[in-house]
Amino acid sequence: MGAMPGTLWLVGTPIGNLGDVSERAARTLEAADVIACEDPRRTRKLLSHLGVPARRLVGFNEGNERRQVPFLLDHLRAGRDVAVVSDAGMPGLSDPGYRLVVACVAEDIAVDVVPGPSAALAALVISGLPTARFVFEGFLPRKEGERRTRLASLADDPRTLVLFESPRRVRDLLPAALAALGDRRAAVVRELTKMHQEVLRGRLSELPSRLADEVLGEVVVVIEGAPQRNDADLEALGDRVEALTAEGWSRKEASARVAEEAGVSRRELYEASLRRR
Repeated sequence: MGAMPGTLWLVGTPIGNLGDVSERAARTLEAADVIACEDPRRTRKLLSHLGVPARRLVGFNEGNERRQVPFLLDHLRAGRDVAVVSDAGMPGLSDPGYRLVVACVAEDIAVDVVPGPSAALAALVISGLPTARFVFEGFLPRKEGERRTRLASLADDPRTLVLFESPRRVRDLLPAALAALGDRRAAVVRELTKMHQEVLRGRLSELPSRLADEVLGEVVVVIEGAPQRNDADLEALGDRVEALTAEGWSRKEASARVAEEAGVSRRELYEASLRRR
């Protein structure tokens, strides 16, 4: 009779401040037979802080995730416990882990979680924007056209939008979000829980000028959801669109300008203006 399978542990780790690691996370990492981690150097630093020997670290990142899943499954089938950690935050959330969880569920291998810090949730609650309903989109596509399409699909969503972004691309994201969503309230949050934590709050049109020349550290962008307008609101905005078309603007250009000024969906206003014809 074969050994009972081990347990896959998803362990949340600090997003910056090592003091945020939980006692349960420390115990789980110490007990694990294998620790699958994005960057062994980062994980060794965490383990050193916890006083946990870095016995069996296995690289588990975006580049090798598919290849490592069978290897880690072999350990689990042999009765060994495997802990998965990302460089920061919860594994499986915009970080490796999801494929391994799916494989374990398919084989009825136990999966457990040690909750920990999450940059998405931390940024949401500190942003000052509504928290009752939100949507987490992770990293948007890098290509301009694909990013524009994704943002357009979110234009009418009333939930607060939470995004991860590279410090090198945040300057491109903000104007793209302004064009697709209108001039909504937003927050750019970087270096959460670290010494140089910064939260910039304002309109999408204002934030680019307030960014440092060189943005450093991990960035989360939180954007207000689509305003819920009634028919009377759209009628009033439609009057403004009609006035601009009378001045020679195309209906599409007029709708885009009024939508940006009012912070509403460009598509919704354009369609409403077409109904007035």
